[in-house]
Amino acid sequence: MFERWFRLKENGTTVRVELFAGLATFLTMAYIIVVQPAVLSGRMFGLDTGMDFGAVTTATCLSAALASAVMALYARYPIAQAPGMGENFFFVLTTLPAAAAVAAARGVAPWQVGLGVVFYSGVLFLLLTLTGIRERILDAVSPSLKSAIAAGIGIFVAFIGLQNAGVILKHPGTAVTLNPHFNSPDLLVFFFGLLLTAVLHARRVPGSLLWGMAGSTLLAIALRTALPQVPELAEAAIVKESLLMTRFTIADAVVSRAPSVAPLAFQMDLVGALDVAMLPFILIFLFMVLFDTVGTLIGVGQQAGLLRDNKLPRAQQAMLSDAVGTVAGACLGTSTVTSFIESAAGVEQGGRTGLTSLTTAGLFLFAPFFSPVIAMVGSYPPIVAPALVLVGAMMMHSVTRIAWDDPSEATPAFLTLVGIPLSYSIADGLALGLISYPIIKLLSGRRRDVNLLMVILAVLLIAYFVLLRSRVG
Repeated sequence: MFERWFRLKENGTTVRVELFAGLATFLTMAYIIVVQPAVLSGRMFGLDTGMDFGAVTTATCLSAALASAVMALYARYPIAQAPGMGENFFFVLTTLPAAAAVAAARGVAPWQVGLGVVFYSGVLFLLLTLTGIRERILDAVSPSLKSAIAAGIGIFVAFIGLQNAGVILKHPGTAVTLNPHFNSPDLLVFFFGLLLTAVLHARRVPGSLLWGMAGSTLLAIALRTALPQVPELAEAAIVKESLLMTRFTIADAVVSRAPSVAPLAFQMDLVGALDVAMLPFILIFLFMVLFDTVGTLIGVGQQAGLLRDNKLPRAQQAMLSDAVGTVAGACLGTSTVTSFIESAAGVEQGGRTGLTSLTTAGLFLFAPFFSPVIAMVGSYPPIVAPALVLVGAMMMHSVTRIAWDDPSEATPAFLTLVGIPLSYSIADGLALGLISYPIIKLLSGRRRDVNLLMVILAVLLIAYFVLLRSRVG
């Protein structure tokens, strides 16, 4: 059945490889199960948004499972979906404060208006997908820009891993700096996992990313148990203030009861979301997820060798999944759903078909019942960070396909390449490339290299940043 539907032999893969790849993708993005409710409930910021933590957890898992299953069965690609990082922060820190006045006038909570905004943006995603506009945007991106997107996402993924592990720290003078405390237990777990995973990967051991995460988890458990038993070490600031001691909690059970989604399900305020004050936010969510998805599909698709003649087959089907996921997610009680760059971890493990994302969907579906274990792994970033760094390294190979000898191609590609990690946003980095590409081409007398859609995109993106983004942050 799997062979007939997913064409495993044709794609050079097996059921076993696809299952392991799906598990790798799930483990690298499982942090969203913990992070998403922490963000939407406001706990991460010391706020109380009124959104139930447990309900957001279940809503996140259900929307991720649904969207990933649509991707798996309809588009048949190894790309998983879940509520996106960035959109969730924008939802809580910008959209909800703006919705407060509208909500007060209507006698509802701001999060209800906010979910209505997400719902309408999802409907617009769906319309753009069904009309083929999103697919045309994907096809319009030049080969050099596609390669730059993949490499930029690779740097971004690795940067996230290094930051989450505590290897790279914020610095007031230089923005970021290297953590000098290499004797930190967090860095010990990270580098142990990185070296173990890299060696296994170099030896082409199947499931190297998973074995690396398993080894890191065992080491973290051992250190978390042993260090408090040594008074001299337990009282040292570098141990006492580490993520290992402050965030990592060994699971006391394997299964638990899944939280109910009832406190949030179908509670969005569709009337309040259409207030004039909220219309810009619908458009902003539209732009954010549109280019997040385009960037991820290009990056992961190129890494997996899915592009054909600079086009992604079944692109419309692939883009339908995040639109369906966003609409369903708003109904259930969570923010915008999008394609996850962490899908590259599954691709690196050999995932090439929808069976990979179907496996990830199944794991998301059952994740609420295994929340103790998921919370243990997902709450301690040094465990999964090595996988992100290695995936980033593999994705850098695409820089060789950029036309560096052509400045009109190389400059927009470079702006995209550095823009994605430095702006900490796939969408914003991609926007730099899409704006600069037609301008440089036209002014350098290369009009034939630019199609009308690229010009329209550049104009719309400039208008978006000047008229919308600059006003609401």
